[in-house]
Amino acid sequence: MRIAVAATAPFGADVLERLAAGREIAQLLTRPDAPRGRGRKLAPSAAKETAERLGIPVAHDRDALDADVVVVCAYGLLIPESLLDRALWLNVHPSLLPRWRGAAPVERALMAGDPRTGVTIHRTTAELDAGPIAVQEAFDVAPDEDAGAVYARAAETAARLLDPLLDGEPEFTPQPEEGVTYAEKITAADRELDLSRPARELVDRVRALSPHIGARLDGLIVWKARVDDDGSFEPLEVQAPGRRRMTHAEYLRGLR
Repeated sequence: MRIAVAATAPFGADVLERLAAGREIAQLLTRPDAPRGRGRKLAPSAAKETAERLGIPVAHDRDALDADVVVVCAYGLLIPESLLDRALWLNVHPSLLPRWRGAAPVERALMAGDPRTGVTIHRTTAELDAGPIAVQEAFDVAPDEDAGAVYARAAETAARLLDPLLDGEPEFTPQPEEGVTYAEKITAADRELDLSRPARELVDRVRALSPHIGARLDGLIVWKARVDDDGSFEPLEVQAPGRRRMTHAEYLRGLR
């Protein structure tokens, strides 16, 4: 059985590496190189960098895909129905579907203060994250865990759940019709911290956006925060424009 992975983002790269540690991956399907950084130079996706390091062939053209099973994980593009008929497509989604279908399931779960999330492996269908479920596993989220920690736990869980599925014929169960929510893509407005909001809500927003893009407050990027003993919002780790990350106390000392 030829196994391919369709992935682009770091979460997909993590799952790819974990799968490749125990199985032969015939191919990576990923999005084309895109402008990144201040210089806007073309750069490969995180998944492509991982595949090249591991010696896995890379394809950008979906018509070049040649596999019996395709594991889709943070690929970033919808799969045309014409391709869905050519292989078994298994989508890795880091939420407890049908909650948080869409682009930013971990971030939206943390912003909502969800105490539990998990991983769902389902058949890829034309409708976004709506395919029947092969397996699902939940885990608790600690109040201080950020998105990076949750994505890492989800990648480990996903690789473990996929292993038996890739050895047999998965059985699928339709998703419930109740409880559907959507995890919309993160926007610039989502990054802004409004101090009129409850402190716990602000801390959850910081957690959701760390360590990849960060929340914003008065021109600073806030990477870590907590609810102070008096119930107020307290930044713990910040970054001023053009400077390194530092504790908020260090930043305040530098202003004196």
